[in-house]
Amino acid sequence: MTIPTDTTPSTRDLTVQRVRHPLKMRMLQVVRTRLVSPQLLRVTLQGPDLADFVSASFDDHVKVFFPQGGANKPVMPEVGPNGVVFAEDQPRPPARDYTPRHYDPVAHELDIEFVLHGDGPASTWAAQAQPGQYLGVGGPRGSFVVPTVFDWHLLVGDETALPAIGRRLEELGPDTHALVVIEVPEAAAEIPLPSPANLQVHWLHRGDAPEGSLLAPALRGIALPDGEGYVWAAGESAAMKSVRQYLVTDRGIDKKRIRASSYWKRGAAAVHETLDD
Repeated sequence: MTIPTDTTPSTRDLTVQRVRHPLKMRMLQVVRTRLVSPQLLRVTLQGPDLADFVSASFDDHVKVFFPQGGANKPVMPEVGPNGVVFAEDQPRPPARDYTPRHYDPVAHELDIEFVLHGDGPASTWAAQAQPGQYLGVGGPRGSFVVPTVFDWHLLVGDETALPAIGRRLEELGPDTHALVVIEVPEAAAEIPLPSPANLQVHWLHRGDAPEGSLLAPALRGIALPDGEGYVWAAGESAAMKSVRQYLVTDRGIDKKRIRASSYWKRGAAAVHETLDD
């Protein structure tokens, strides 16, 4: 028997929560890869270290450590009483932040999606990824949990935000509206985005335009539904600042109802930060 859940405005809890997790380093092995689009590769990792893996939010991030110098496995840091410690006699491994796209607790499998966009350590590794290879994964340290019961959710980002957006859309129920604005290089980069929610997806093809430059202008043509809503946005740093500023200044959205993150920054490496005042 299913007990109905009362999500009327007077009873539903719209409180955003921060949850901490014990930090653990895991050595995992590739079991398969699949191209989701010509620019997006899904890598499925497996290993006994995943037995206690927890990811409570769609925008969680784990630190992925890559092998270097022809090594079979990355050199992993240790977690001690004073935090993360790297071996002094070995170079630090290249590392980047990624979204846990899906976790199967029965099979102990974790999906991570890589954007194939250039010559960085992550993209270079992903372009040649094969079953049997190893990656290190640390975290997530914590989760920023946004309730699904808002009347509407606006999700904004470039291709680097697709894993988090795809995961969020799968989590939403049929009683909410989801509006998605995504900028990708070209039409071939579009992917299916299934969701139980009442869904509107706006794909933007930037071509030769700067990454993220189409997002803020496109939002001017988006009509938001009535009721209580929440905005999540992630992508290039300058573009996300413009998106957040427009939504706060021109659309009057409360800053507490916006989570905007810089997943990367033009001209910089390994940038991942939350944007706020």
